[in-house]
Amino acid sequence: MAAIGVLTFTLQLDHARSLKDKRQVVRSLKDRLRSRYNVAVAEIDDQHLWQRGLIAAVTVGANRAIAEHTLQAVEKEAFATLGPMLVDVTWEWIE
Repeated sequence: MAAIGVLTFTLQLDHARSLKDKRQVVRSLKDRLRSRYNVAVAEIDDQHLWQRGLIAAVTVGANRAIAEHTLQAVEKEAFATLGPMLVDVTWEWIE
């Protein structure tokens, strides 16, 4: 049975001084995750706040193990890219 995994990242961008600064970080992360892991990525909340962001990455796999492997790699990449700007990560499954 196919599994859908949703990984949600909460970002705290203390260095951002404008929405333009925030969007540069968010766009870079979204583009990197899309190209490297073939996941759907979107900013899902806090679009109007310039020092916070909420990003979701979604994948569909033939089973949960495949989807989980992909999302583990996505989480590792996001942490490597953002470091301390990544303040929270949540996982959700739709099976």
